[in-house]
Amino acid sequence: MDGFDAKILDAIQQDARLTADALSERVGLSPDACRKRLARLRASGVVEAEIAVLAPDKVGRGLILIVEVTLQNERIADLDRFKDRMRDAPEVMQCYYVTGNADFVLILSARDMADYDDFTRRHFFSEENVLRFRTSAVMDRVKVGFSVPVT
Repeated sequence: MDGFDAKILDAIQQDARLTADALSERVGLSPDACRKRLARLRASGVVEAEIAVLAPDKVGRGLILIVEVTLQNERIADLDRFKDRMRDAPEVMQCYYVTGNADFVLILSARDMADYDDFTRRHFFSEENVLRFRTSAVMDRVKVGFSVPVT
């Protein structure tokens, strides 16, 4: 990866819909060179996904929660089962297996507290291996994104 790749990655993190012509103007390469480099970055896995970031409140999911989950056992099978459940739960926007006081940190959306209560019953209280969970409700989305500094 060189400086041109870094510029391409920086640009598409801000706007994944940039055309090759627009990317060319920002990066200083021809549109064809930008297309080829971007295709290589996608194929190599550097670019994992190109997504739309939605306003949760505009789609009826205005309650954002950050949840720390501690498991009773961290056996591989238990970890994999919990990871699979979180991957399959549409409410879970992000799930991280972490070090520290908890085993997982989740960022999820809900319609309201009753909806979140339903989620906890299905995924925490019904799971014997969940020892405890701690929830923080988001009061203001100060910064949202997935941009990674590449320069």
